Amino acid sequence: MSLLLIAPNRDLNELSEELSRLDSNLEVEIWPKVKLKDRVTFAVAWNHPKNVLGNYPNLKSVSSLGAGINHLLNDESIPENVHLARLITSSLKDQMAEYVLQSILSYRHHTTRYTDQKKEAYWGKHSLISKKDSAVGIMGLGEMGLSTANLLVKNGYTVNGWSRSGKEVPGIKSFKESEIEEFLAETNILICLLPLTDKTKGILDLDLFKKLKNPSYLINVGRGQHLVEEDLIYGIDTGALTGAWLDVFEEEPLPTNHLFWNRPKIMITPHVAAVTDPKEAAEQILENYKRSLSGMELINSVDRKRGY
Repeated sequence: MSLLLIAPNRDLNELSEELSRLDSNLEVEIWPKVKLKDRVTFAVAWNHPKNVLGNYPNLKSVSSLGAGINHLLNDESIPENVHLARLITSSLKDQMAEYVLQSILSYRHHTTRYTDQKKEAYWGKHSLISKKDSAVGIMGLGEMGLSTANLLVKNGYTVNGWSRSGKEVPGIKSFKESEIEEFLAETNILICLLPLTDKTKGILDLDLFKKLKNPSYLINVGRGQHLVEEDLIYGIDTGALTGAWLDVFEEEPLPTNHLFWNRPKIMITPHVAAVTDPKEAAEQILENYKRSLSGMELINSVDRKRGY
């Protein structure tokens, strides 16, 4: 039996070496150079070519190479009986929490504005945005959302959380799905960490922005498809939002002619909020590989119906 790694445009050699170091008997294949397709029972994929996983007749399980799983859910070639899993490690959660914290600090301290002023040799001061005007609202209280919320609470922020059923978390005011308007009315800085489902696609729109507490700011580290891009531009132009910090986009890489590039109130980073560490990833992948062979439930298993 063998394990397949498939992630075009990524160097998978380090991950392959880590897997082999943990288990010298493990057969690891890196797509597209696969010797025997019928020996592949477990695959690890990230933005793989459409329908390619349908070519492995004995495939039992597929793990994402990160927290996102829409590239797996959208692959109709993966049979319904094949189990799916996400990859979430401690370092991914820590990276995400730290990224969000530094985004908030940069917004409150006007870091990007001062960076632009330096290019123009312009000396101008801006008032610090106080913490009382920086109530944070996190959409999505999964592993990433909870880790982020806990770090923000430790740093003295008022934190609201919005999730499907509502969660009881110390230090966090929790809102359930039906209470979204109350959640937004108490939120200045909105952080999207939702899974992408039919319900959440396009959820970040002008109507939602208008319901936020003033001043309001958006940080999207969920998925690019959560955001209605033209609504963000209109929301900023009309004052519904003071600005936005974006790490994910509907099209990646973001086209060079995209309107976001020329908008000083929109900060852009190239999908780097949380990057998978090969050593940590290898441990979880190997454990799930063994679980798959034994017919056990996978770590961070995905419910296809819920979409996460």
